[in-house]
Amino acid sequence: MPTDSSHDTGLAAPQIGRTSGSPNDSAGDHPVGDPILRLLLRLGDAARMETLSRFRRTGVGENKAAGSDRDFDPVTEGDRAAEAAIRGILAESSADDGILGEEEAEKAGTSGITWVIDPIDGTRAFVTGIPLWGTLIARDDGAQATHALVDHPALGERFVGVAGQGAWLMRGGESLRIGVSRTKRLAESTLITTAPELFDEAGAAAFDRARREARLTRYGTDCYGYALVALGTADVVIETGLAAYDIAAPKALVEAAGGVVTNWKGEDCRWGGNTIAAATPELHAEALALFKGL
Repeated sequence: MPTDSSHDTGLAAPQIGRTSGSPNDSAGDHPVGDPILRLLLRLGDAARMETLSRFRRTGVGENKAAGSDRDFDPVTEGDRAAEAAIRGILAESSADDGILGEEEAEKAGTSGITWVIDPIDGTRAFVTGIPLWGTLIARDDGAQATHALVDHPALGERFVGVAGQGAWLMRGGESLRIGVSRTKRLAESTLITTAPELFDEAGAAAFDRARREARLTRYGTDCYGYALVALGTADVVIETGLAAYDIAAPKALVEAAGGVVTNWKGEDCRWGGNTIAAATPELHAEALALFKGL
């Protein structure tokens, strides 16, 4: 029997549905019985067509950081085509909703709903051929992100979360309910960040304290780190300088799986900033204390 500090992974949880074809098919208690989630999966499918067809087949694309003090911030045809595909579907299905995406101008809505989109989170990984990049889509009702997709097309893994209902991993025609680990202490945790050099001096010092406390630290995961926390195989992600489209869907996924996600002040971070995502309140509190005052 697992102790409170053990890793109790979501993959050990019961399977709730199986499909024989497209992940959009529904069966029994399958999570895609939710019509909003069905739309979310349709958006993910459209994005996959644009990204996978270009993965490891195109160059680095345009450097959005050219002429700035940042060295390299790539955007590819895949980024732009995937966001355009998502926006095209939303224009037909949800014309009154707002859209906040990385690659196109924000669209104001009248419904109170905003779709927050990152067509390729981890573009540096994408152009390098590393398969950990993902498509992030969240539906925000003004109070919270109610539905989230964290999709990893190159891995064939799709993570979905619905506020108040739970989180699922959709893979190979089946859906598994997932959940965060029970880890309560940094000393027993797996800690993730994408790149430690992204922290400023004070943030880097605080992260180093967390790294020295953690049992294991891993790098370079982009949005996949949050999926691993939701899955229960990792415990905490600490990152800095995120935009809304970087964090809205991962935050909603981790929270739907039972975790805690805030900024470094313990406040709502779904519109961006410095973030801590943790499996349990106790682990979150311990990590948060290391960043006090930042």
